[in-house]
Amino acid sequence: MSDTYSQPELANSTIYPWQQPIWSMLTQRFPDLGHGLLFYGKQGCGKHAFVEHFVAWLLCLNKQSQGACGQCGSCQWLKSDTHPNYVLISTDEDNKKANAQIKIEKIRELLPFVQQTVDGWRVVVIQPAEALNTASANALLKTLEEPGERVMIILVAEHFLKLPATIRSRLQRYALDRIEFDQAAQYLQQHVADLNPTQIQLYLNLANGMPLQAQALIEQAWIQRRQEFLNDWLSLVQHKNSPIRYATKWAKELNFIDLQQLFEYLLSDLICVKLKQPVKNIDLDFTVFSDFYDLETLFDIYAVLQQSKIKIEQNVQTNLLVDQMFVLLMNVGHTQ
Repeated sequence: MSDTYSQPELANSTIYPWQQPIWSMLTQRFPDLGHGLLFYGKQGCGKHAFVEHFVAWLLCLNKQSQGACGQCGSCQWLKSDTHPNYVLISTDEDNKKANAQIKIEKIRELLPFVQQTVDGWRVVVIQPAEALNTASANALLKTLEEPGERVMIILVAEHFLKLPATIRSRLQRYALDRIEFDQAAQYLQQHVADLNPTQIQLYLNLANGMPLQAQALIEQAWIQRRQEFLNDWLSLVQHKNSPIRYATKWAKELNFIDLQQLFEYLLSDLICVKLKQPVKNIDLDFTVFSDFYDLETLFDIYAVLQQSKIKIEQNVQTNLLVDQMFVLLMNVGHTQ
């Protein structure tokens, strides 16, 4: 097997409550599932855990209703990352940036694997599927059109519509982020201690309704600093001085990624206030900011924020970007 391929750890995979209907449907229909599947959903819906669980079940020699047996030869191979009938294709380990691509060579190297004749099922997982470029997607198309016997090709994506229509049309598609609020709230109550209903609503707002993402956000240091940041922001625009002092303070207290995320959430909510839309940070008051910014200015600031993410990948110093952000926030006129 080529060193292009790698295998994830499958031993700790699980099925979350909101995934159970899809799990039951897939396992009951097997083996009549088609040879190409697409699992997709927003960050924090548990799609990767689901796929790992499903892969282990597909390859298991003693399938159970809720998952792989964990004991057979196939399960042991998976645990040791040496399964001869399983391949994971992803971006290179040294190229995990947002614009990283899965190159055509990786798809071409897949052909001997899917065409060989072996006992049992062969499974290919491609993630993130959005990383397929035009050439690699076209190469995959040929494989999807002429798969070998007992071959399952699984794509995992966050952004469904970023995949070429020609690829999407050849896959059975399953959304794993269709999660009811009550399901998500119940999960948080069971896995995070001492949350009141307002906090649950807040964290699920910030996580786009995805319970695993909400659970991860709760542990972030910046979550508890939102009001303090808002106070400094208000002081900055009211008094029109000391942007570098505020920039230095926040650059020291939060890493750039956390600071960027904190600011993006608050800026997005301020835009919502201007548009008379509901805010996600339901425990914060943005109304006093509304007089200081018009919509065009807010969108300009948002664009600069997005550009800063690209500049970080280009190794621009983060302290310069933070300085720029606070100066930009301060230099606004008072509007009505």
